[in-house]
Amino acid sequence: MVKLMALQMTSTPDVTQNLDFVEHQLAELVITEPTLVVLPECFACFGGGDKALLNIAEFLGDGLIQTRLMHMAKQYAVWLVAGSMPLKSASADKFTASCLLINDAGELVTEYQKIHLFDVQVADNTQTYCESRYTQGGTKIVSVDTPFGHVGLAICYDVRFPGLFQAMAEHKALDVIVLPAAFTQKTGQAHWQALLTARAVENQCYLVAAGQTGIHANQRQTHGHSCIISPWGETLAEIPQSVGMIHAQLDPTILNRIRRDMPVYTHNKFRSYLV
Repeated sequence: MVKLMALQMTSTPDVTQNLDFVEHQLAELVITEPTLVVLPECFACFGGGDKALLNIAEFLGDGLIQTRLMHMAKQYAVWLVAGSMPLKSASADKFTASCLLINDAGELVTEYQKIHLFDVQVADNTQTYCESRYTQGGTKIVSVDTPFGHVGLAICYDVRFPGLFQAMAEHKALDVIVLPAAFTQKTGQAHWQALLTARAVENQCYLVAAGQTGIHANQRQTHGHSCIISPWGETLAEIPQSVGMIHAQLDPTILNRIRRDMPVYTHNKFRSYLV
């Protein structure tokens, strides 16, 4: 058995304060089995606007944020899904929204760059979101074998595009989807649970969604409700709007039974790919 965990945060524009919060939460854990901890989207800096993220962008594999994350993963013996953080791109005026997977030896395993960017209108106090103004969209689908099975990496708005997850599982079924997020309160209230449950059920896998919650420095309001969902669509753990950690066990016998009894992976007649 292995453990799946999600950390819900109300991140601020202060990088050090946010990293200290993450470390405090990890220091409270008692690790007795392989443990995967998922951090939210923009965990290291949120509420200061996209330009603030551009200002703290790091080169892949180097920088204060990544150094601390690698140290924490090793010190506390956990695999970290470092939600999303800004990394430098080929363009001086854009960063990538990158999700890093770091193993329990403090080593970078892989990077996923957010593909679907949140350029939308929402009836809330922010109203207009234009993530592509400062963010360079990714072009690579990322899934990787780990002690937790075959893990697919996605970020927030990606969850609305089921073809992405089908493409991740093209050659091997997913065992876990990790989804760092910062869903708005408005869209989260309407669609968050339905989207997460659908992705878990249709892929017959566990889904770990770690979100931002509350009202942030720029008055943006996020939905929270971080949760862990089973391959049968059951919510195994959820934290509504407070900050903190949730956890659940990954049970391979449940995965195997569901896939044996309803083998949708082998029945599927369709294929997805990135255009």
